[in-house]
Amino acid sequence: MNLSKEQIQRDRSQQEADIVQCLKVLSDGGLILYPTDTVWGIGCDATNADAVKRIYKLKQRDDSKALIVLIDSTDHLDHYVVDVPMIARELIDVAVKPLTIIYEGAYNLAQNVLGDEDSVGIRIPNDEFCHRLCQSFGKPIVSTSANVSGQPTARTFADINPAIINGVDYTVEYRRGDKTSHQPSNIIMLGRDGTFKIIR
Repeated sequence: MNLSKEQIQRDRSQQEADIVQCLKVLSDGGLILYPTDTVWGIGCDATNADAVKRIYKLKQRDDSKALIVLIDSTDHLDHYVVDVPMIARELIDVAVKPLTIIYEGAYNLAQNVLGDEDSVGIRIPNDEFCHRLCQSFGKPIVSTSANVSGQPTARTFADINPAIINGVDYTVEYRRGDKTSHQPSNIIMLGRDGTFKIIR
């Protein structure tokens, strides 16, 4: 679909306004509902344990299950993973679809974000809005599907349960009207020795 210059400008203006509001909410320990490079997600500061706890409560989800986080660049992987296997950057570079990699030995993140063996799923979005949001915030942002645990993943904004919308502190305006049915990311579990297992 070819967008007019006016529509492109409106989209950019909306993105700017949304990012300003998201940054304020994230910095205050709040929750956002935002479009990602995959499905709509519930987000918070991934270093804030209290904010993460609110996400588990909103999703009615067991807090023993790990959450995915987004960062803006492979350059920052070392800030959150003790030993990043060499193959990680190669996998990210060649990935055609959004790719979440589960790493062992995560740190500098809220403990309730992590899974077994202090593992964490990290994705570097190539979506313009998400990338700019992560870059502007300067810290990892939680990205978990915008649904109550056990319910189907919302593929569009219109599919999101009102309880989720009412439970966050800010809902992004940008891309609400997008009717495209988006898919969750591929997931790979990567060992420190470079061995990997395809999860999804």
